[in-house]
Amino acid sequence: MAKLTIPDMINLKGQRPISWMTAYDFVQGQLVAAAGIDVILVGDSLGMTTLGFNTTLPVTIDHMVHHSAAVRRGAPDTLMIVDLPFLTYTEPGQALRNAGRVMQETLADGVKLEGGQAILPVVDALIKESIPVIGHLGLTPQSVHRMGGYKVQARSAEAIKVLVDDSRQLTEHGVSAIVLEGIPDRVAQYVTKEISVPTVGIGAGAGCDGQVLVFHDCLGLSSGYPKFARPFEDLRSRIIDGLSEYRVQVEARTFPNDQESYHVTDHEWAEFLSLVESTSP
Repeated sequence: MAKLTIPDMINLKGQRPISWMTAYDFVQGQLVAAAGIDVILVGDSLGMTTLGFNTTLPVTIDHMVHHSAAVRRGAPDTLMIVDLPFLTYTEPGQALRNAGRVMQETLADGVKLEGGQAILPVVDALIKESIPVIGHLGLTPQSVHRMGGYKVQARSAEAIKVLVDDSRQLTEHGVSAIVLEGIPDRVAQYVTKEISVPTVGIGAGAGCDGQVLVFHDCLGLSSGYPKFARPFEDLRSRIIDGLSEYRVQVEARTFPNDQESYHVTDHEWAEFLSLVESTSP
């Protein structure tokens, strides 16, 4: 199947739902690609899923480049978007340097930024240099302290209007899609109808043009889940069971067995013992 491009993805709006999935390393990239997912998002959520941080804030551009390059090696033919992490796009020049590095060193197809009208100068600068930009509105994890935690956004009439205005402005300035996270379903559905580029929901209901989930949440690898995350497998318990069985068999000396071991012929072993005996003092 030919690799989906940014224009292809935009043209899917109104045609069929678009599947997105996060990935953070080579094997995950391989698996997501093999499943036929439309778009891979290397999210700064890797700080929490992979690096063990409590928030996304400690994630650096070096982290993103390192992990995104590994994902790309696993999924060379899948549309891949990479997050720019906290404080790496505070002004156009800085954003251009960091986004340019991501594009060159990871072979990404575009970058994702959190924020509304305040980041429009950055969006303009990146798009001017032919770097596709994906927006991110609603629950924006890089603003966790300002929001007072990971809370549903756009619940008041005023807040809804701000989000709708932000989505329109981002679209007018040329973003290729907008991720809508942690907002009421009716709000996401309204935005989806109002703008010309795809919306990608995560905790935003079924009315978006596409959906994205965190790899670990999708496969049941996490230790806890937000309301919107449905584990489609229970790999955490299955992996623990497999590791436990490995430990049991190591302790019982039933692993490795004869078929899992390499052998030397009786003749060569006898020759070895003769050599040992002949050289013994």
